[in-house]
Amino acid sequence: MGGKFSWLKRRPRANGRLITVLSIDGGGVRGIIPGVILAYLEAQLQERDGPDSRIADYFDIIAGTSTGGLVTAMIAAPKDNRPMYAACDIKDFYFENCPEIFPFKNCDNFMSKLKSSADAVKGPKYDGDELHSTVNKLLKGITLSQTLTNVVIPAFDIKRLQPVIFSTIDAKKDPLKNARLADVCIGTSAAPTFLPAYFFEITDKNGNTRSFDLVDGGVAANNPTLVALNLIKRESLSPNELFRGINGTDQILVLSLGTGTTKNEEKYSATQAAKWGLVPWIINNGSTPIIDIFSEASSDIVDIHLSTLYQSSSCKKNYLRIQDDTLTGNESSLDNATRENLDRLVEIGEKLLQKRVSRVNLETGKFEEIEGEGTNGDALKRFANQLYEERKRRNM
Repeated sequence: MGGKFSWLKRRPRANGRLITVLSIDGGGVRGIIPGVILAYLEAQLQERDGPDSRIADYFDIIAGTSTGGLVTAMIAAPKDNRPMYAACDIKDFYFENCPEIFPFKNCDNFMSKLKSSADAVKGPKYDGDELHSTVNKLLKGITLSQTLTNVVIPAFDIKRLQPVIFSTIDAKKDPLKNARLADVCIGTSAAPTFLPAYFFEITDKNGNTRSFDLVDGGVAANNPTLVALNLIKRESLSPNELFRGINGTDQILVLSLGTGTTKNEEKYSATQAAKWGLVPWIINNGSTPIIDIFSEASSDIVDIHLSTLYQSSSCKKNYLRIQDDTLTGNESSLDNATRENLDRLVEIGEKLLQKRVSRVNLETGKFEEIEGEGTNGDALKRFANQLYEERKRRNM
């Protein structure tokens, strides 16, 4: 049934009641965690709608930042008019490619740490060649306008000092925004200090050119959920039939997936940071404080905003945020691609399905379990039901 009802050409939404949004945070190798969650959700959809069903068949917008942008591309890019990857294949992709993209460097002893600090001053930790090769081989010449559903991928242009939001919707309107998906994924993944900034150009058939000087989208929106909702709001005021007339959060169903974070472990302190100069802010005992702080602040403020918005609108169950805030040690690393750590991240994703549904406490910033709503796995089953019913309504 998945092939029969492919949403490649579906629009308008005359028989639908909801706009559906999937959002995937940035987080390097920790992208395996949302990969596990998506595999579970896709399996639930297949139980209801047939074995050919894919995530992209059910979401009007898929937003992803950095590693989340790559996952977005994998599940929304076409191959023979169907998604390139099933969600269950995401985990294998990380196991096969991350050890090459982020080759392990042992920094356990003093001399290794000293060399690592010196290298961090000279240039990015990785040259990016393997990432560029992998992404280009995967996505080839596919452009934003060709994705099977609408994608939204933020990056940050350091030449203009402003965010750049790449989207299928804009790519279809303007040839100078119709970038190769590979270029967008490399740009949104160019994490400062880890990977080199990325330059590319788009040239239209008239010879007009637009250039981009990009670093990681996490600089602006590590949690891209709000970017997706802003696009919906903009399009609701346009002739776009899919989004026209969408006025409130009760009409928007959102699944937001984090890549894990550290809240229960005191990672840095003001006493320590008060003595830091330039280098310790960039690298400190194998961590990157300035990057960690920016990405966590970006993710959390979006979740706080949306939790407040959906709770105050009496439709809190329309917004499901799945996040683990108990990571410790190597688990919280962006680039620890050892087999042991990748296995551990898969385990974290699987255990996250068994944890109770949680929402952010608007005062403490920590996730708190919600009584009466079951586990995240239970919530995803309910979510799958809503997605399936919405899809059926549109095809009646």
